[in-house]
Amino acid sequence: MHAITISEPGGPEALVWGEVPDPVAGEGEVLVEVVASAVNRADIMQRQGFYDPPPGASSYPGLECSGRIVEIGPGVSGWSVGDEVCALLAGGGYAEKVAVPAGQLLPVPAGLDLKQAAALPEVVCTVWSNVFMVAHLRPAETLLVHGGSSGIGTMAIQLAKAVGAKVAVTAGTKEKLDYCAELGADILINYREQDFVAELQRATDGAGADVILDNMGAKYLDRNVQALAVNGRLAIIGMQGGIKAELNIAALLGKRAAISATSLRARPLGEKAAIVAAVREHVWPLIEAGQIRPVVDRELPMSEAGTAHQVLEDSGHIGKVLLVAP
Repeated sequence: MHAITISEPGGPEALVWGEVPDPVAGEGEVLVEVVASAVNRADIMQRQGFYDPPPGASSYPGLECSGRIVEIGPGVSGWSVGDEVCALLAGGGYAEKVAVPAGQLLPVPAGLDLKQAAALPEVVCTVWSNVFMVAHLRPAETLLVHGGSSGIGTMAIQLAKAVGAKVAVTAGTKEKLDYCAELGADILINYREQDFVAELQRATDGAGADVILDNMGAKYLDRNVQALAVNGRLAIIGMQGGIKAELNIAALLGKRAAISATSLRARPLGEKAAIVAAVREHVWPLIEAGQIRPVVDRELPMSEAGTAHQVLEDSGHIGKVLLVAP
C-alpha cells in the first residue's frame, strides 16, 4: 500500500507519499481500507518532531479516517467485512489501509457520505470528552471556545447549542466569526482587535464563562482564569501558545474554579473505547437528525498532505481539511 511517511522532522515537504508494507489486523482490531482522513494540529506537531506516536501505534500521521472494513482480526465481534466506518486513531490515517482497535470504530452516520465522516472522530471525541464528560457543560451555561472556526471549534459550537448552552467564540477574521454565528455562536470576539476577557464580561453582565475550551495553553492561561465564572471549568486541549505559564492560584481559588488538561492519542484503549461509545450514544443521533454536521473546508489528494498542512499552518481554513485516498 501507500502512505505518507516522515523520513525526518521538517516542514510540509517532509511528508512523502510512498510505498510501505501493508498493516495487519491484530487481536481485537479490524483492517480498514481508507477512503479519507483529516488533518489535525497534532499531525503538524508530529511532522515537526514534537509529538511522537504512542508505543505500538503506526508511525504514519493521521488521527482519524473513514473507509470500509476489509479484514476482521481475532476476537472482534459486531463488525463485518464491507461495513462503512469512521475511526479514532493513534496514528496511521494518512494511508491506504490502517489497523484499528474495534472499540474505536463508529458507523458512518445516516445522512453523511463516507468522505464527510472522516471529519468527525477526532473533533467529536475531543469536544464530547472535554466539554461534557470532564467539564460537564449544562444547559443555559456559557461556553467560550477559542478558535471557533477550527474543526474543534465548529463542532463545539454545534454541540453546545444542541444542549441549550450559550456560546462565545474567538476568531481572527470577520469571515470566520460570521461563519461561527451561522452555526449558532452568540458572542463573537475578534482576538486580533478585542480583549476576549473584557468582551466576555460585557456580554455576560460580568458573569464570565462557565466552561472554556482552550487550544492555546500558556499564552492564554492567566486571561482564561480571569474569564471564568464562579465555579468555572477550564479545559486545555492544545499548546499553540506555549507550554509554560504562571498560574495565579488565588484567582483560581477565589472563583472555586477547576483546570483540566487532556489529550486523546496516548490514552489507554479502554478509555478511548468509552469515549467513542459515549459519542455514539449521545452525538450520533444529533448528526443523524441533522442538528450537527461536520464542517469541511476542502478536500485534497492524500499525496498532497504537505499542501494540506500548509493550509492549516496559514490558518486559511474554516472547519476541517480532508485528505482523500486514491
